[in-house]
Amino acid sequence: MGIHGLAKLIADQAPGAIKEHDIKSYFGRKIAIDASMCIYQFLIAVRQDGNLLQNEDGETTSHLMGMFYRTIRMLEHGIKPVYVFDGKPPQMKSGELEKRGERRAEAEKQLIKAQEAGEQEDVDKFTKRLVRVTKQHNDECKKLLSLMGVPYIEAPCEAEASCAALVKAGKVFATATEDMDSLTFGTNVLLRHLLASEAKKLPIQEFHFSRMLQDIGLTNEQFIDLCILLGCDYCGTIKGIGPKRAIDLIKQHGSIEEILDNIDPNKYPAPEAWLFKEARGLFLDPDVVDCSTVDLKWSEPVEDDLIQFMCTEKQFNEDRIRNGCKKISKSRQGSTQGRLDSFFSVTGSLSSKRKEADVKGSAKKKQKTSGSGKFKKGK
Repeated sequence: MGIHGLAKLIADQAPGAIKEHDIKSYFGRKIAIDASMCIYQFLIAVRQDGNLLQNEDGETTSHLMGMFYRTIRMLEHGIKPVYVFDGKPPQMKSGELEKRGERRAEAEKQLIKAQEAGEQEDVDKFTKRLVRVTKQHNDECKKLLSLMGVPYIEAPCEAEASCAALVKAGKVFATATEDMDSLTFGTNVLLRHLLASEAKKLPIQEFHFSRMLQDIGLTNEQFIDLCILLGCDYCGTIKGIGPKRAIDLIKQHGSIEEILDNIDPNKYPAPEAWLFKEARGLFLDPDVVDCSTVDLKWSEPVEDDLIQFMCTEKQFNEDRIRNGCKKISKSRQGSTQGRLDSFFSVTGSLSSKRKEADVKGSAKKKQKTSGSGKFKKGK
């Protein structure tokens, strides 16, 4: 789910923290990708006649097709993706997961009604609402990535939190996901629309965490409290407080505790036994992968094994899969060129002594040139 309304709030309050780029701008970049979000998108989008792709045995293959071709597209643009898979959800997420279960149950009822009424548009809508990523989907995508030579990481808990940790540790440049809570976990750079940019003709949105905090005028802790007020996966919100009111209150009072002490509880009731402190702690100190042990490597595809898995087992077209392997190998040759900015380091501004020397040198040169000109004129 992420954080309710956070993208719009940042666009309104700190537009300078958002940049828009073409996918070509990320040549040579290592990017951590929220795998579950990707697989979910593939299950929604990769369809034929409104239905999930399946092989002759009735096994779903939409996620494999999406993962294979979208990953190749990134590799062809020089991007080095590393997929991060969710681990066990935190206990605090049980309430959100329960709500999702209730919404699924309601969608199932609506789907039956739509099928009985023959309303195809509603059938498609409620069918998509029932899509969920299973352990089998994850396991099959992990196997596919291994055979493609693309690294993946199994997070101990939330994938977004481990993505953010990888960025902060300098292992990767950015987190790629559609959920905004990667910013709440502190990723330095968040990319939205990376996977959908070409298909939907959308520019990639690049959110910069430090610039956002600076422009909005919040500390990291205050930003986390703002996200809790907006609505996150781990606890409820104060009724009657929308995004604009939430940011005004945080700027005025600095923390949720102070806000609770200064608002009318009858007008703005907080949830009973509100676990906002626990949610704050989870964002500040999440359970993440040990980045010191992470060694990211991209390698050649294992073509024969890939053919066995994708063609023999999953019944994909062999020519297309072999062609994909060629593209992966070719992209590896091109990616060794690297980014220009990896060859140069920013050393900061010139020292005052250096500047003074340059100014004096320039003045002497000017004086010498001027004198030479006068001499010629006199001659």
